[in-house]
Amino acid sequence: MSTETLHRAPQFVRLVETQRARISFVLDGAPAEALAGDTLLTAILMQQRHVRHSEFSGKPRAGFCLIGACQDCWVRGEDGKRMRACSTRVEAGMRVCTEDAR
Repeated sequence: MSTETLHRAPQFVRLVETQRARISFVLDGAPAEALAGDTLLTAILMQQRHVRHSEFSGKPRAGFCLIGACQDCWVRGEDGKRMRACSTRVEAGMRVCTEDAR
């Protein structure tokens, strides 16, 4: 696999629980799909390699503690509401922005 292909590949690959109901949501303006019960973190990383870019270094971040304590996975709804991706369940029709989520 080339480096270019690797950087475009999702961070997560679902191996189990593939039969749960599918949920449509919007990620950075593009249609996306998750499964019922997924957190935003899981849903986002099933689509791409990172959750957001660091406000300090500009480098991609994919979450850190995964339990809502570290502040590393903040995203925003299109309405501006901040959400922790690791502890917020994805909902049908949700519109999520990963950039400038501070």
